[in-house]
Amino acid sequence: MEDIRKAPVGRPRGFDTDEALERAMVTFWKEGYDGVSLSELARAMGITKTSLYAAFGTKEDLFRRALERYAEGPASYAARALTEPTAQDVARAYLSGAVAASTCADRPAGCLGVQGVLAAGHLGESARAALLGWREEDRSRLSARFQRAVTEGDLPADADPDILTRYLMTMANGIAVQAAGGVPRDDLQRMADTLTQAFPPR
Repeated sequence: MEDIRKAPVGRPRGFDTDEALERAMVTFWKEGYDGVSLSELARAMGITKTSLYAAFGTKEDLFRRALERYAEGPASYAARALTEPTAQDVARAYLSGAVAASTCADRPAGCLGVQGVLAAGHLGESARAALLGWREEDRSRLSARFQRAVTEGDLPADADPDILTRYLMTMANGIAVQAAGGVPRDDLQRMADTLTQAFPPR
């Protein structure tokens, strides 16, 4: 992710920026980008609009920061999955991680990234670029991991790493959409287990 500009130096802030950013992430996750105004974001974060601007910049800047926090927190299962020993284990960890992140009891259902993609046409250029860049980084790392699996003989020589990556990401996105629609975690996990057993698709 590209660097975010820092707030101007001045009087110390009277709030915890980390906690405020966590609340902003949850609010974007629950309401979507278009579904919440700056005033509503400020209230959810427990700060004034003036403090929001001073600490985080515009709504677009705040969304980029919230997305970065989401990638490093709830969505960090994607990076952890890459360390699994086989391609099927990667798929299992990736899909199970999507289920867990999309159905956590103290977080909104679904996926902030999927919500953001649905609103991508309404995002400003820098926020849209940050969102697409995050998704492309995820895609690139998964594809490289599956290419390694082909090289090592873990996947068939004719397996297409890019197609397998898009397949897996599509399944994870579908899990998030169904979670947002109220499908229970146990049902989603059974779905993930079934998909894992069939990975790679033939």
